[in-house]
Amino acid sequence: MVTHRLSRKEARRIAVGAQLLEAERATDLLAVVRHLTLLQIDPTAAVAPSVDLIAWSRLGSQYRPEQLRRGLEEDRTLWEFNAMVRPMDDLRLYLDDMRNRSGGERSRAWLAANEGFRRDVLDRLGSCGALLSRDVPDTSAVPWPSSGWTNDRNVTQLLELLMLRGEVAVAGRRGRQRLWDLAERVYPADAVGVPGPEARRLRAERRLRSLGIQRPNAAGSPAEPGEVGEAGHQAVVEGVAGTWRVDPAALDRPFTGRTALLSPFDRLVHDRGRLRDLFGFAYVLEMYKPKEKRRWGYFALPVLHGDGLVGKVDAVTDRRSGTFVVNAVHEDVAWAPAVTEAVRREIQELAAWRQLRLVPGWPG
Repeated sequence: MVTHRLSRKEARRIAVGAQLLEAERATDLLAVVRHLTLLQIDPTAAVAPSVDLIAWSRLGSQYRPEQLRRGLEEDRTLWEFNAMVRPMDDLRLYLDDMRNRSGGERSRAWLAANEGFRRDVLDRLGSCGALLSRDVPDTSAVPWPSSGWTNDRNVTQLLELLMLRGEVAVAGRRGRQRLWDLAERVYPADAVGVPGPEARRLRAERRLRSLGIQRPNAAGSPAEPGEVGEAGHQAVVEGVAGTWRVDPAALDRPFTGRTALLSPFDRLVHDRGRLRDLFGFAYVLEMYKPKEKRRWGYFALPVLHGDGLVGKVDAVTDRRSGTFVVNAVHEDVAWAPAVTEAVRREIQELAAWRQLRLVPGWPG
Protein backbone atom coordinates (compact mmCIF):
# COMPACT_ATOMS: atom_id res chain seq x y z
CA MET A 1 0.00 0.00 0.00
CA VAL A 2 1.42 3.36 -1.05
CA THR A 3 1.62 6.02 1.68
CA HIS A 4 2.59 9.50 0.52
CA ARG A 5 4.39 11.79 2.96
CA LEU A 6 3.40 15.40 2.47
CA SER A 7 4.39 18.67 4.07
CA ARG A 8 1.57 20.99 5.10
CA LYS A 9 2.49 23.31 2.24
CA GLU A 10 2.20 20.45 -0.24
CA ALA A 11 -1.14 19.40 1.25
CA ARG A 12 -2.48 22.97 1.09
CA ARG A 13 -1.43 23.35 -2.53
CA ILE A 14 -3.16 20.11 -3.41
CA ALA A 15 -6.34 21.35 -1.71
CA VAL A 16 -6.24 24.78 -3.37
CA GLY A 17 -5.52 23.36 -6.82
CA ALA A 18 -8.27 20.76 -6.52
CA GLN A 19 -10.74 23.57 -5.83
CA LEU A 20 -9.72 25.45 -9.01
CA LEU A 21 -8.29 28.38 -7.09
CA GLU A 22 -4.87 28.54 -8.73
CA ALA A 23 -3.63 31.47 -10.82
CA GLU A 24 -5.07 30.25 -14.11
CA ARG A 25 -8.81 30.76 -13.81
CA ALA A 26 -11.36 28.36 -15.20
CA THR A 27 -13.35 29.63 -18.18
CA ASP A 28 -16.50 27.49 -18.29
CA LEU A 29 -19.19 27.18 -15.60
CA LEU A 30 -20.24 23.65 -16.52
CA ALA A 31 -16.63 22.45 -16.41
CA VAL A 32 -16.27 24.06 -12.97
CA VAL A 33 -19.37 22.34 -11.57
CA ARG A 34 -18.35 19.02 -13.11
CA HIS A 35 -14.98 19.22 -11.41
CA LEU A 36 -16.17 20.54 -8.05
CA THR A 37 -19.19 18.13 -8.19
CA LEU A 38 -21.42 20.73 -6.51
CA LEU A 39 -22.13 24.36 -5.74
CA GLN A 40 -23.94 24.84 -2.44
CA ILE A 41 -27.07 26.99 -2.41
CA ASP A 42 -27.75 29.18 0.61
CA PRO A 43 -30.32 31.99 0.86
CA THR A 44 -27.87 34.37 2.56
CA ALA A 45 -26.89 37.10 0.10
CA ALA A 46 -25.07 39.61 2.30
CA VAL A 47 -22.41 39.96 -0.41
CA ALA A 48 -23.96 37.89 -3.22
CA PRO A 49 -25.89 34.62 -3.32
CA SER A 50 -23.33 32.09 -2.13
CA VAL A 51 -23.72 29.87 -5.20
CA ASP A 52 -22.83 32.85 -7.41
CA LEU A 53 -19.98 33.96 -5.18
CA ILE A 54 -18.42 30.49 -5.36
CA ALA A 55 -18.68 30.52 -9.16
CA TRP A 56 -17.21 34.05 -9.32
CA SER A 57 -14.24 32.99 -7.18
CA ARG A 58 -13.34 30.46 -9.91
CA LEU A 59 -14.43 32.23 -13.09
CA GLY A 60 -13.97 35.89 -12.25
CA SER A 61 -16.04 38.70 -13.74
CA GLN A 62 -16.83 36.75 -16.90
CA TYR A 63 -19.33 34.80 -14.79
CA ARG A 64 -22.96 35.93 -14.82
CA PRO A 65 -25.74 34.43 -12.67
CA GLU A 66 -27.89 33.91 -15.78
CA GLN A 67 -25.36 31.28 -16.89
CA LEU A 68 -26.32 29.23 -13.86
CA ARG A 69 -30.03 29.79 -14.45
CA ARG A 70 -29.67 28.74 -18.09
CA GLY A 71 -27.87 25.54 -17.11
CA LEU A 72 -30.57 24.66 -14.58
CA GLU A 73 -33.71 25.70 -16.47
CA GLU A 74 -32.97 25.67 -20.19
CA ASP A 75 -29.98 23.53 -21.14
CA ARG A 76 -30.58 21.11 -18.25
CA THR A 77 -26.84 20.54 -18.00
CA LEU A 78 -27.20 21.17 -14.25
CA TRP A 79 -29.74 20.09 -11.66
CA GLU A 80 -30.64 21.22 -8.18
CA PHE A 81 -30.94 18.57 -5.52
CA ASN A 82 -31.08 19.03 -1.76
CA ALA A 83 -29.74 22.61 -1.88
CA MET A 84 -26.85 21.65 -4.15
CA VAL A 85 -26.30 22.41 -7.83
CA ARG A 86 -24.76 19.38 -9.51
CA PRO A 87 -23.83 18.46 -13.09
CA MET A 88 -26.60 16.52 -14.81
CA ASP A 89 -23.93 13.98 -15.80
CA ASP A 90 -23.88 12.90 -12.14
CA LEU A 91 -27.61 12.18 -11.94
CA ARG A 92 -26.85 8.54 -12.75
CA LEU A 93 -24.89 8.32 -9.47
CA TYR A 94 -27.99 9.24 -7.44
CA LEU A 95 -30.89 7.55 -9.21
CA ASP A 96 -30.49 4.15 -7.58
CA ASP A 97 -30.38 5.62 -4.09
CA MET A 98 -33.44 7.77 -4.89
CA ARG A 99 -35.47 4.83 -6.13
CA ASN A 100 -34.55 2.65 -3.17
CA ARG A 101 -34.82 5.37 -0.56
CA SER A 102 -37.08 4.50 2.34
CA GLY A 103 -36.17 7.46 4.57
CA GLY A 104 -36.38 7.57 8.32
CA GLU A 105 -39.15 5.96 10.33
CA ARG A 106 -40.96 9.26 10.86
CA SER A 107 -40.86 10.13 7.14
CA ARG A 108 -42.10 6.67 6.12
CA ALA A 109 -44.97 6.79 8.59
CA TRP A 110 -45.97 10.29 7.51
CA LEU A 111 -45.91 9.40 3.81
CA ALA A 112 -47.95 6.27 4.45
CA ALA A 113 -50.57 8.32 6.31
CA ASN A 114 -50.65 10.85 3.46
CA GLU A 115 -50.79 8.64 0.37
CA GLY A 116 -53.79 10.60 -0.89
CA PHE A 117 -51.91 13.87 -0.38
CA ARG A 118 -48.97 12.47 -2.36
CA ARG A 119 -51.24 11.46 -5.26
CA ASP A 120 -52.94 14.88 -5.21
CA VAL A 121 -49.59 16.67 -5.49
CA LEU A 122 -48.31 14.44 -8.30
CA ASP A 123 -51.60 14.78 -10.20
CA ARG A 124 -51.58 18.57 -9.87
CA LEU A 125 -47.99 18.86 -11.10
CA GLY A 126 -48.82 16.48 -13.93
CA SER A 127 -51.73 18.61 -15.11
CA CYS A 128 -50.43 22.12 -14.31
CA GLY A 129 -46.70 21.84 -14.85
CA ALA A 130 -44.08 23.47 -12.66
CA LEU A 131 -45.49 25.20 -9.55
CA LEU A 132 -44.29 27.04 -6.51
CA SER A 133 -45.06 25.23 -3.27
CA ARG A 134 -47.52 27.99 -2.29
CA ASP A 135 -49.59 27.16 -5.39
CA VAL A 136 -50.04 23.52 -4.34
CA PRO A 137 -53.06 22.88 -2.06
CA ASP A 138 -52.43 21.21 1.26
CA THR A 139 -54.67 18.11 1.31
CA SER A 140 -52.68 16.31 4.00
CA ALA A 141 -54.58 13.95 6.26
CA VAL A 142 -51.90 14.17 8.96
CA PRO A 143 -49.77 17.29 9.46
CA TRP A 144 -46.01 17.01 9.60
CA PRO A 145 -45.06 16.87 13.30
CA SER A 146 -42.44 19.43 14.20
CA SER A 147 -41.69 21.99 16.84
CA GLY A 148 -39.31 23.84 14.52
CA TRP A 149 -39.41 25.66 11.22
CA THR A 150 -41.10 22.76 9.33
CA ASN A 151 -44.23 22.94 11.48
CA ASP A 152 -47.38 23.34 9.31
CA ARG A 153 -45.30 23.36 6.12
CA ASN A 154 -46.83 20.17 4.83
CA VAL A 155 -46.58 20.91 1.11
CA THR A 156 -42.92 21.86 1.25
CA GLN A 157 -42.13 18.85 3.43
CA LEU A 158 -43.88 16.49 1.04
CA LEU A 159 -42.20 17.98 -2.03
CA GLU A 160 -38.79 17.65 -0.43
CA LEU A 161 -39.41 14.02 0.51
CA LEU A 162 -40.64 13.27 -3.01
CA MET A 163 -37.52 14.96 -4.40
CA LEU A 164 -35.32 12.65 -2.34
CA ARG A 165 -37.30 9.69 -3.73
CA GLY A 166 -36.88 10.90 -7.32
CA GLU A 167 -40.59 11.52 -7.92
CA VAL A 168 -40.43 15.32 -8.23
CA ALA A 169 -37.58 17.68 -9.03
CA VAL A 170 -36.68 21.34 -8.80
CA ALA A 171 -37.40 22.72 -12.28
CA GLY A 172 -36.08 26.22 -11.62
CA ARG A 173 -36.53 29.18 -9.32
CA ARG A 174 -38.54 32.33 -9.15
CA GLY A 175 -36.39 34.56 -7.02
CA ARG A 176 -35.48 32.39 -4.05
CA GLN A 177 -38.55 30.18 -4.38
CA ARG A 178 -38.23 26.73 -5.95
CA LEU A 179 -40.39 25.63 -8.85
CA TRP A 180 -41.43 21.99 -8.56
CA ASP A 181 -42.31 19.59 -11.37
CA LEU A 182 -42.49 15.88 -12.05
CA ALA A 183 -38.98 14.44 -12.16
CA GLU A 184 -39.66 12.86 -15.55
CA ARG A 185 -40.01 16.35 -17.05
CA VAL A 186 -36.76 17.64 -15.55
CA TYR A 187 -34.37 14.68 -15.70
CA PRO A 188 -33.26 13.08 -18.99
CA ALA A 189 -35.56 10.26 -20.04
CA ASP A 190 -32.61 8.03 -20.91
CA ALA A 191 -30.80 8.43 -17.58
CA VAL A 192 -29.77 5.03 -16.21
CA GLY A 193 -28.77 4.74 -12.58
CA VAL A 194 -25.52 3.16 -11.51
CA PRO A 195 -26.12 0.45 -8.85
CA GLY A 196 -25.93 1.90 -5.33
CA PRO A 197 -22.58 0.50 -4.06
CA GLU A 198 -20.79 1.37 -7.29
CA ALA A 199 -22.41 4.81 -7.38
CA ARG A 200 -21.28 5.55 -3.84
CA ARG A 201 -17.73 4.47 -4.71
CA LEU A 202 -17.69 6.73 -7.76
CA ARG A 203 -19.12 9.64 -5.75
CA ALA A 204 -16.33 9.19 -3.17
CA GLU A 205 -13.72 9.23 -5.92
CA ARG A 206 -15.19 12.38 -7.43
CA ARG A 207 -15.42 13.98 -3.99
CA LEU A 208 -11.73 13.31 -3.36
CA ARG A 209 -10.79 14.66 -6.78
CA SER A 210 -12.65 17.90 -6.00
CA LEU A 211 -11.01 18.27 -2.58
CA GLY A 212 -7.56 16.91 -3.41
CA ILE A 213 -6.91 15.65 0.10
CA GLN A 214 -9.41 14.52 2.74
CA ARG A 215 -9.78 12.42 5.87
CA PRO A 216 -11.19 8.96 4.97
CA ASN A 217 -14.13 9.33 7.36
CA ALA A 218 -14.50 13.10 7.44
CA ALA A 219 -17.79 14.45 8.70
CA GLY A 220 -20.20 15.91 6.20
CA SER A 221 -23.86 16.82 6.09
CA PRO A 222 -27.04 14.96 5.10
CA ALA A 223 -26.86 16.70 1.72
CA GLU A 224 -23.20 15.91 1.08
CA PRO A 225 -21.19 13.29 2.99
CA GLY A 226 -17.58 14.09 3.75
CA GLU A 227 -16.01 10.67 3.77
CA VAL A 228 -13.99 9.37 0.82
CA GLY A 229 -13.33 5.87 2.13
CA GLU A 230 -10.58 4.08 0.22
CA ALA A 231 -10.58 6.45 -2.75
CA GLY A 232 -7.16 7.62 -3.91
CA HIS A 233 -3.95 6.84 -2.02
CA GLN A 234 -3.13 6.97 1.68
CA ALA A 235 -1.13 9.96 2.89
CA VAL A 236 0.27 11.45 6.05
CA VAL A 237 0.83 15.16 6.54
CA GLU A 238 3.86 16.39 8.47
CA GLY A 239 2.88 17.64 11.91
CA VAL A 240 -0.73 16.42 11.64
CA ALA A 241 -1.96 13.30 13.42
CA GLY A 242 -3.76 10.54 11.55
CA THR A 243 -4.00 9.51 7.93
CA TRP A 244 -5.50 11.13 4.87
CA ARG A 245 -6.55 10.11 1.37
CA VAL A 246 -5.00 12.04 -1.49
CA ASP A 247 -5.87 12.18 -5.17
CA PRO A 248 -2.79 10.71 -6.89
CA ALA A 249 -3.40 12.88 -9.96
CA ALA A 250 -2.85 15.95 -7.78
CA LEU A 251 0.61 14.92 -6.60
CA ASP A 252 3.73 16.66 -7.91
CA ARG A 253 1.76 19.18 -9.94
CA PRO A 254 3.27 22.65 -10.40
CA PHE A 255 1.47 25.31 -8.39
CA THR A 256 0.96 29.02 -8.98
CA GLY A 257 -1.39 30.68 -6.54
CA ARG A 258 -3.49 33.82 -6.59
CA THR A 259 -5.61 35.91 -4.26
CA ALA A 260 -9.31 35.06 -3.87
CA LEU A 261 -12.24 36.06 -1.68
CA LEU A 262 -14.24 33.02 -0.69
CA SER A 263 -17.80 32.38 0.41
CA PRO A 264 -18.06 30.99 3.96
CA PHE A 265 -19.76 28.00 2.25
CA ASP A 266 -16.85 27.43 -0.13
CA ARG A 267 -15.67 23.82 -0.15
CA LEU A 268 -12.10 24.89 0.56
CA VAL A 269 -13.18 26.12 4.00
CA HIS A 270 -16.37 24.19 4.81
CA ASP A 271 -14.61 21.45 6.85
CA ARG A 272 -13.39 23.37 9.90
CA GLY A 273 -11.21 20.48 11.15
CA ARG A 274 -9.44 20.19 7.80
CA LEU A 275 -9.12 23.98 7.76
CA ARG A 276 -7.38 23.92 11.13
CA ASP A 277 -5.12 20.96 10.37
CA LEU A 278 -3.89 22.04 6.94
CA PHE A 279 -4.18 25.83 6.97
CA GLY A 280 -4.02 26.73 10.67
CA PHE A 281 -6.97 29.01 9.95
CA ALA A 282 -9.58 29.91 12.56
CA TYR A 283 -13.00 30.71 11.18
CA VAL A 284 -16.58 30.82 12.44
CA LEU A 285 -19.58 31.98 10.41
CA GLU A 286 -20.88 34.68 12.72
CA MET A 287 -24.22 35.61 11.17
CA TYR A 288 -25.90 33.53 13.86
CA LYS A 289 -24.16 35.45 16.66
CA PRO A 290 -25.41 38.69 18.26
CA LYS A 291 -23.69 41.66 16.64
CA GLU A 292 -21.78 42.56 19.79
CA LYS A 293 -20.22 39.08 19.93
CA ARG A 294 -18.91 39.03 16.37
CA ARG A 295 -15.17 39.09 15.89
CA TRP A 296 -14.93 39.21 12.09
CA GLY A 297 -18.38 40.20 10.84
CA TYR A 298 -21.81 38.93 9.80
CA PHE A 299 -20.66 37.16 6.61
CA ALA A 300 -16.88 37.62 6.61
CA LEU A 301 -15.18 36.31 3.46
CA PRO A 302 -12.07 34.17 4.00
CA VAL A 303 -9.08 35.54 2.08
CA LEU A 304 -6.93 33.09 0.14
CA HIS A 305 -3.45 34.23 -0.92
CA GLY A 306 -1.32 31.63 -2.67
CA ASP A 307 -1.57 28.47 -0.59
CA GLY A 308 -2.54 30.25 2.64
CA LEU A 309 -5.69 31.63 4.20
CA VAL A 310 -4.53 34.96 5.54
CA GLY A 311 -7.54 36.93 6.75
CA LYS A 312 -11.20 37.89 6.40
CA VAL A 313 -13.08 40.68 4.62
CA ASP A 314 -16.20 41.98 6.36
CA ALA A 315 -18.28 43.42 3.54
CA VAL A 316 -21.94 43.84 2.68
CA THR A 317 -23.98 44.67 -0.42
CA ASP A 318 -26.42 47.56 -0.06
CA ARG A 319 -28.66 47.34 -3.12
CA ARG A 320 -30.78 50.32 -2.09
CA SER A 321 -27.84 52.71 -2.21
CA GLY A 322 -26.06 50.78 -4.95
CA THR A 323 -22.97 50.37 -2.80
CA PHE A 324 -20.57 47.64 -1.77
CA VAL A 325 -19.50 48.50 1.76
CA VAL A 326 -16.28 47.15 3.27
CA ASN A 327 -16.68 47.40 7.03
CA ALA A 328 -13.30 45.94 7.93
CA VAL A 329 -10.45 43.78 6.70
CA HIS A 330 -8.89 41.44 9.25
CA GLU A 331 -5.28 40.35 8.78
CA ASP A 332 -4.50 37.06 10.52
CA VAL A 333 -0.82 37.96 10.17
CA ALA A 334 0.71 41.25 9.08
CA TRP A 335 0.41 41.46 5.30
CA ALA A 336 3.21 42.48 3.00
CA PRO A 337 2.32 45.44 0.73
CA ALA A 338 1.90 43.07 -2.22
CA VAL A 339 -0.73 41.07 -0.34
CA THR A 340 -2.58 44.22 0.69
CA GLU A 341 -2.65 45.42 -2.90
CA ALA A 342 -3.82 42.01 -4.20
CA VAL A 343 -6.68 41.97 -1.69
CA ARG A 344 -7.60 45.54 -2.60
CA ARG A 345 -7.82 44.59 -6.30
CA GLU A 346 -9.96 41.57 -5.49
CA ILE A 347 -12.37 43.72 -3.47
CA GLN A 348 -12.57 46.20 -6.34
CA GLU A 349 -13.27 43.40 -8.82
CA LEU A 350 -15.99 41.96 -6.60
CA ALA A 351 -17.71 45.33 -6.30
CA ALA A 352 -17.46 45.87 -10.07
CA TRP A 353 -18.86 42.41 -10.76
CA ARG A 354 -21.80 43.23 -8.51
CA GLN A 355 -22.15 46.55 -10.40
CA LEU A 356 -21.91 48.50 -7.16
CA ARG A 357 -19.97 51.54 -6.04
CA LEU A 358 -17.23 50.56 -3.61
CA VAL A 359 -17.32 52.21 -0.18
CA PRO A 360 -14.05 51.20 1.46
CA GLY A 361 -14.02 51.29 5.22
CA TRP A 362 -10.48 49.98 5.16
CA PRO A 363 -7.57 52.40 4.94
CA GLY A 364 -5.30 49.52 3.83
